[in-house]
Amino acid sequence: MDIVLYALTALLYGGLAIAGWRAHRNTAVDLALAGMADSMQSGQASKASGMSAMGRVLLGVALFVHGLLLHTTIFPQNAMMFGFAFALSAMFWLGAGIYWIESFFFSLDGLRLLVLPLACVASIMPLIFGGVRVLSYAAAPMFKLHFLIANIAYGLFAIAALHAILMLMVEKRLQNMRGTSTRHTSNSWVSSWLDTQPPLLTLEKLLFRLISAGFVLLTLTLISGVAFNEQLVDKAFKLDHKTVFAILSWLMFGALLTARRVSGWRGRAALRWVLASFVALLLAYVGSRFVFEVLLHRAVV
Repeated sequence: MDIVLYALTALLYGGLAIAGWRAHRNTAVDLALAGMADSMQSGQASKASGMSAMGRVLLGVALFVHGLLLHTTIFPQNAMMFGFAFALSAMFWLGAGIYWIESFFFSLDGLRLLVLPLACVASIMPLIFGGVRVLSYAAAPMFKLHFLIANIAYGLFAIAALHAILMLMVEKRLQNMRGTSTRHTSNSWVSSWLDTQPPLLTLEKLLFRLISAGFVLLTLTLISGVAFNEQLVDKAFKLDHKTVFAILSWLMFGALLTARRVSGWRGRAALRWVLASFVALLLAYVGSRFVFEVLLHRAVV
C-alpha cells in the first residue's frame, strides 16, 4: 500500500511540475517567434502559465495523497518513525499546501514551478533513506503538539525561503534589464518566466507575512520542546546541537523582523538573511539527522 502512495504522490507532483514548465516554455517560444512587445509578452505569458482549474484539483489530490502517505509511514501501528527524510517530506508537503492556499488569492505561478519539483523529490526520500528510529513516546500529547507545531513552522519557513529565492532572481532580472540597451535576453523562457512574477512589493509582503507566522510557531515550538523534554526526562533544558541551531534560527528570524519593523529593512541583504536563517533552521533537525542517520548510521531521537 505504501509503495502505491509513494508512486502516486511522485507522479502527481512530477506530472504537474513537468506540465507547468512545458506550458511556460512553449508560451515563451511562441511569444518570441511572434515578436510581441514586452508588455504583451509579460501579460500573456502570465495568463498562459497559470494553473488551470483541473491543475488545482490535481494538486489538491496530490496533497491529500501525500498527507495520507506521511500519516501511514510516520505513525505505523501506534508507534512513530521519523528522520531527516521524513522531515523534508513533511516540510515540502506543508510548503506545497501553503502555496496552494496562497494561489487562491495571489498569482504565484513562478513559486509553483519551484515548489512542485522539490515536493516531488522530497516525497520519495523516506523510501530511499529508511531505517529511522521508532519513537516509543509518540503517543504523548505534549510530543504530538510539539511535533505538529514544529512541522507547520518548518513548512512556513520553507515556502518563505523559496519566496526569497524567487525574489532574488526577479531582482537580478530587473537589474539586467536596466543595465542593457538590448532586450534579447527576454526571449529566453527563464527570463520570460521571471517577467511574469508579481511585483516585488507583493512578493515582499507575502514573504514577511509567512516569516511572521513562522516565527510565532517557532517560538511555540521551542516552548513546547522545553515542556516536552521536562515531561520525558525531567530536565527542562538540554543544550545540544538541535537546540543550539533552533535558538540561533529563532534569534536570526527575530532580528530580521525587528529590523524590518524598526528601520524597514528590505532588499537583497534582507533576502540573504532569510536564507541564512532558514539554513540554520534546517541544521537544527534535518542537517543533524542526516549526519547521524546517513553518514554515521546512528539512530537517535
